[in-house]
Amino acid sequence: MKKFLRYLGLGLLSTFLTSTPGLAAERISFFYPPFGEFSLSVDSLETFAKEGKIDQDFSFYASRATPEQLAQLRDLLQQRFNLTPTLVSQVTYSPIGEQLVQQLGKLLLTESRQNGFYAIRASLILAAADNQEGLTVVNLLRKFPSNTVRVNFTEGLRIVDDLSQLLKKKDEVVASLQKKAIAQAANSTVDFSKQPDLRSPGKFLWQKKSLELNDFSRARRLPIDIYLPTTQNSELTDQNSPSPPFPLIVISHGLASDRSTFVYLAEHLASYGFAVAVLEHPGSNAKRFQQYFAGLARPPEPAEFINRSLDIKYLLNELQRLDKSDPSLQGKLNLQQVGAIGQSFGGYTVLTLAGANINFEQLREDCNPNYSSFNLSLLLQCEATKLPQKNYELKDDRIKAVMAINPINSSVLGQSSLSQIKMPVMLVAGSQDIFAPPVFEQIRPFTWLSEPNKYLALIENATHFSAIAEPTPENDVLPVPPALLGPDRDAVYSYLNALSVAFMETHLLNRLEYRSYLQPSYATFISKEPLNLSLLQSLSVEQFNQIWNKSIPQSAKLSNPQPIPTRR
Repeated sequence: MKKFLRYLGLGLLSTFLTSTPGLAAERISFFYPPFGEFSLSVDSLETFAKEGKIDQDFSFYASRATPEQLAQLRDLLQQRFNLTPTLVSQVTYSPIGEQLVQQLGKLLLTESRQNGFYAIRASLILAAADNQEGLTVVNLLRKFPSNTVRVNFTEGLRIVDDLSQLLKKKDEVVASLQKKAIAQAANSTVDFSKQPDLRSPGKFLWQKKSLELNDFSRARRLPIDIYLPTTQNSELTDQNSPSPPFPLIVISHGLASDRSTFVYLAEHLASYGFAVAVLEHPGSNAKRFQQYFAGLARPPEPAEFINRSLDIKYLLNELQRLDKSDPSLQGKLNLQQVGAIGQSFGGYTVLTLAGANINFEQLREDCNPNYSSFNLSLLLQCEATKLPQKNYELKDDRIKAVMAINPINSSVLGQSSLSQIKMPVMLVAGSQDIFAPPVFEQIRPFTWLSEPNKYLALIENATHFSAIAEPTPENDVLPVPPALLGPDRDAVYSYLNALSVAFMETHLLNRLEYRSYLQPSYATFISKEPLNLSLLQSLSVEQFNQIWNKSIPQSAKLSNPQPIPTRR
């Protein structure tokens, strides 16, 4: 009975409301065997939201919640989401949006116990179109086209329980890797306080040059910003410092982003003597999403899994051409000594350029209707199943080292593809990334890399957005709740600045004096709470599986004895 009452507590109610807005029109109803039917009126929630009062109907649930839970629930009920009906309609009618709403519809049933897909989509659009109340949880409930919504309570409890176990396992994996990194750092003899601080800008001045390239064969316009170091600086006395032609680093942004996302990183690398080319991918950049949300364009096409890599190939080809015809670039770029950095979808992009091919066999296994996962990135990865299934040649031999930040890759590339990469790789993970979960998308894929020069940078409490510069108002197309942005991002920027310099100096320029910065001890030295940084240089599949299986609670071992699936 205690367990039953605990599940009926407001913590679970809040979970349902947070995850799936629009639970009912007049009453929220759920059946919990063997205890029977329970319900809660929307009026009670509205009174609580607007006045903070707990009426008799709501008191049964409120009495089982902590004051903190009640405060969180009231904040949620009061929050207005500033989304236009056009944006909501475009998203919920898109392939990925429909998948999400279909999954929600399995939990939120109509009064006749049918999948609530159409009712949820209608209530979202109607609430967003309400100029007076707007898109709030209570207004979603009011717009739900049914007198009662029936929550699939048993399935909901299973999902909440599975998610809780998964989060616990993730935390234990992160803690284990942190402990491993700290143990390795203890053996270091380097005094980094007496070494140059790679978080600080280098000694090079630089100039920015903007171009627009046109790949007519694919009807793609590619805006490019090039950050070009200049040697007109009397402070440069080190004979080993880079000189023209400068090694080139290409930066690939994530979904719904643009070339302003990593200006801080481009400028920092340019100050160390790297030429940096930051491009926009027109099929999946912020401008495309602005047009899509306004109803002026289709959603991004599956072909983006190919076109993004081809964008960078085309960029390198054009820079080779301009090296012979543009006086401002002539003799300035070393296009046989190229590094690549990408974030999220851009992380996938640079991994394909490094030699990983699209893994259709793994996609077929993971992207079936019965596959259940809390990995949101699979919704995007599974779009690649719509591509013609053939061997796409995406590797570019001019690229010699890659750094992938929050990459998506577990299914679209998988173990067999990632193991084909034969160049230095650094993966960067955030422990609180819910869009590209670290265990599935960075930690386990790190074990699949066969390249000996590989690194895993793990940032505790960082999210999917921690590495991204704050967007300008005109490019802020995705309304991300503040809770998903994570703590102050300046520390993450400093980590990426330092690690990218050390990684590229070591593996692009073969300057071995920078290798000491790629040790766990350096990560410990620059680490700042709450965004603690750990750096690992090795982790085998067997070691990962041992950590993962050890972290599984006894109850989970009994109900699901299978280890985490092996990827092809």
